[in-house]
Amino acid sequence: MHNWLILTILPLALGIYAQMKVKSTFSKYSQVRPANGMSGAQAAAAVMQSSGMAGLKIEPVDGHLSDHYDPTTKTLRLSTEVGSVSTVAALGVAAHEAGHAVQDARGYLPMRIRQSFVPVANLGSMFWIYPVIGGLLIGGESALGSTLFIAGIALFSAVVLFQLITLPVEFDASRRALAALEGQGMLSRAEMPGAKAVLNAAALTYVAGFVAALGQLVYFLTAFAGNRD
Repeated sequence: MHNWLILTILPLALGIYAQMKVKSTFSKYSQVRPANGMSGAQAAAAVMQSSGMAGLKIEPVDGHLSDHYDPTTKTLRLSTEVGSVSTVAALGVAAHEAGHAVQDARGYLPMRIRQSFVPVANLGSMFWIYPVIGGLLIGGESALGSTLFIAGIALFSAVVLFQLITLPVEFDASRRALAALEGQGMLSRAEMPGAKAVLNAAALTYVAGFVAALGQLVYFLTAFAGNRD
């Protein structure tokens, strides 16, 4: 019970807090208009143009904070609340996604490694639970139970590793975004803390996701070890 609380419930609580934090911070700075009047799409275009990527495609996408860069099609997709409006929050998020495009264009190593892990992580996220639960039910004394559990843990470990690799990719994109927003004068010194707050809140969600996945991995390992005793 003690292990379950520490390794599962506390990371889950951190994840809930992170989601609430990003929602409240984005909402707060969505009410603050930048002095230059730029939209998120214009800011993203400016970031990419300054990096020699003026021709990169920017498209709208449905959903709340569904903004992302697609390296397979070299397309930046921005939600309506980011791409079409002029707010400090929108400029921060749009510049962050443009930062991913710059990473891709410049061959940023962690991003390349992350992309290579996508197929394995997707496979692991879909199927890891079945052999893990099967292994736990059968028990560690059985060769079949041990084999199933090890196979499931290997799949889930790929998910955990993917989330770990994601952290430097996201932190670096935010660093590039803030440097561009300030260096190109898109946000004033007084407006920069708002963009930083939005991106820091977003980064916390990735940290929380990794902590939750890692805690779950350790919990299943300890549960299986106890099952063998």
